[in-house]
Amino acid sequence: MPMDATLAAMRQEYETQGLKEDDVLDDPIEQFKRWFDEARRGGVYEPNAMTLATVDADGRPSARIVLLKIVDARGLAFFTNLDSRKGHALTANPRAALCFWWGPLHRQVRLEGAIERVEDAEADAYFASRPYGSQLGAWASPQSAVLAGRAELEAAERSCRARFAEGAVPRPEFWGGFRLVPDQVEFWQGRSNRLHDRLRYRRSADGWRLERLAP
Repeated sequence: MPMDATLAAMRQEYETQGLKEDDVLDDPIEQFKRWFDEARRGGVYEPNAMTLATVDADGRPSARIVLLKIVDARGLAFFTNLDSRKGHALTANPRAALCFWWGPLHRQVRLEGAIERVEDAEADAYFASRPYGSQLGAWASPQSAVLAGRAELEAAERSCRARFAEGAVPRPEFWGGFRLVPDQVEFWQGRSNRLHDRLRYRRSADGWRLERLAP
């Protein structure tokens, strides 16, 4: 069977309970937390994995999976090498989009908004909580840079291991966090016949406005 026919035949019907306006909370961040907890309890593998979409200074879009580490009233935060491709893109164009896909629950959450840097004290606290090996990895990897081979990365890791053989590993100056401050949040619930439920919050001058979108 040709590949395009194989893809066309791949179809999952969503037979889940719908999503009504009365089902959701007034605050989209609190509604996100509710759905996140349900995804975690529902056995979703790494429910904090999210697609991060950025646009660089040249208008070139890029997307990759990153891990959500902080969610609160301020927004959703993740951490990375600030000199990476996404770091440069977010600095040049501080707007982004996030998308969570929780397949077993037939749900996704989409967020769009402005980007701000996480404060140094908060980045320090999170970095200190990481396993020793992950701390070394942050120092060793010139993220997004071209390498001569795997051996170059492994040599850098050995060097960092020797450098920080004793005591706490400090956070590198080139490593930190970004926070997406959402102005749009969409909750998507799969339904049969592709007639999905989509409820979108939009930030306005007097709070959040809730509206239903066609699937």
